Amino acid sequence: MGTLEYALLGLLKREKLTGYDLTKRFENNLVEFWHAKHSQIYPELKQLTEAGYVVYDIEISGNVLEKKVYSITPKGEEHFNNWIRQNTIELPSFKDEFKLKMFFSDLLTKEEQIGLVTNELNLHQKKLKHLKDNAKNYAEVPTYDKEALANYLVLQGGIKREEMYCSWLKEVLTIIDK
Repeated sequence: MGTLEYALLGLLKREKLTGYDLTKRFENNLVEFWHAKHSQIYPELKQLTEAGYVVYDIEISGNVLEKKVYSITPKGEEHFNNWIRQNTIELPSFKDEFKLKMFFSDLLTKEEQIGLVTNELNLHQKKLKHLKDNAKNYAEVPTYDKEALANYLVLQGGIKREEMYCSWLKEVLTIIDK
């Protein structure tokens, strides 16, 4: 198991969820900083269940549809709490396909380089707009709800990241165009 286990345990520490609900949390809430596919979540839930970190109850939805509703166990809470309280000891290395292309962009024409960077800038500007639109949900910094505050802080980090990336890409365009 890897870091995905802690994302799942954290979500289940907040509330009981089905596998479908967990997938939706990744698509809607965690998508800005963490990615997990449906095909990754279910095997991880199986491993967490086998390790004794989560359990599930079967609920009937409608006449015949059975669904598993997962919850964290005390052992899972202890495991999650140990992880969240540990300091990060090294920064992660990110795989960035665009930067790999930039590394080899000397093999492109100047026009192709400009097109590559312009396309990337457009993508990041679109993402920045999306994040700023999400930020409109917060009239002020949340102080009444710890979960809302945590979400707000991560959102602000995403906005700063995209603003910096857009600034860098504009600088790259200026340098290439000289």
